[in-house]
Amino acid sequence: MSNNRREFLKAGLIGGAVAATGLPTLALAGHHEKKPAKSLEILVLGGTGFIGPHMVREALRRGHNVTLFNRGRTNNALFPDLETIKGDRADNLKGLEGRSWDVVIDNSGYVPRHVENSARLLSDNVSHYLFISSVSVYADFNRVNAEDAPLATIEDETVEEVTGETYGALKALCEKRTLTEVGEDRVTVVRPTYICGPGDHTDRFTYYPVRTQKGGEMLWPGSPSHEIQIVDVRDLANFVVDCVQKRTQGIFNAVTPIGAYTFADLLEDSQAVTATTVDPVWVDDAFIAANEARDAFPIYFPREGEDAGRLAFSGEAAFAAGLHNRPPRETVRDLMTWWATLSDERIESARFRMTPEREATLLEAWKARGG
Repeated sequence: MSNNRREFLKAGLIGGAVAATGLPTLALAGHHEKKPAKSLEILVLGGTGFIGPHMVREALRRGHNVTLFNRGRTNNALFPDLETIKGDRADNLKGLEGRSWDVVIDNSGYVPRHVENSARLLSDNVSHYLFISSVSVYADFNRVNAEDAPLATIEDETVEEVTGETYGALKALCEKRTLTEVGEDRVTVVRPTYICGPGDHTDRFTYYPVRTQKGGEMLWPGSPSHEIQIVDVRDLANFVVDCVQKRTQGIFNAVTPIGAYTFADLLEDSQAVTATTVDPVWVDDAFIAANEARDAFPIYFPREGEDAGRLAFSGEAAFAAGLHNRPPRETVRDLMTWWATLSDERIESARFRMTPEREATLLEAWKARGG
């Protein structure tokens, strides 16, 4: 088979995988073409959730060969042309024994024991290990956190239940176990902030443009100048594949620049993309706290207090290593294109904590206060 024919077939298979998920084909585009000097054999632990498919598609687009390892429970038909090794990180890694790859991309590691076992098994059979962590690993969120800031700890390191309270410390332990088993000179740790874009099942960032599309009075948290940090899932995927191609070693916060994006910008982007105008009602931090409504506003943190630093994580190391952030309006546009493809059942089951009833109640309370 000719090289041209092989590339044509590969492009068709990638495009078919995108169509099967309802993701817009423009998600493949990327902002910069970076073909590798040689194809890498890449093992992805996971690969069929939210962030994994974008990484897989980006690796395939650049000519790499990808093998998946997962339980086979999510989006089984997503990559029919790829080898999928079925197993379970909790207790069944047998399918990985005796195999070797150039690179491991671990985007499904949440429990330290699971990560330790897979890293130990694969350490001698891979050249490079990239672990997807989180900015939640830091110990103190009342400051700007660069990658060398202290990390969260947990008193009982045998805990395996992932909750809002344990998530950050367990991710920090996962990082530590990976570095210990594989070695710092062969490991990349990427700590993303809120990941958004086509395919986002968390419905956090998504809430704002979707709610904007309905029009009318709309509650917005804090003030127009309230900062937000996000990362488009495709920019994260580009950065991850860049790192494995270059064997970039180190730890990186994957974020947008501090102060570069605000809720006012998100409001403007949401209105422009949805061609809908809302009447924004800005409710301040004190009102939100008094009404126990903080959980209703995704990607929002008050400007003062123990979580004020969650508004600002340093991304300088990642930018120096090649992380590029597309304009957030592009993220909003492509997100809403994807949203329009979803079933009524999926839309009705969206994880929006700000229900219409709760918003109406808060609006009434705000107006009664004289807001």
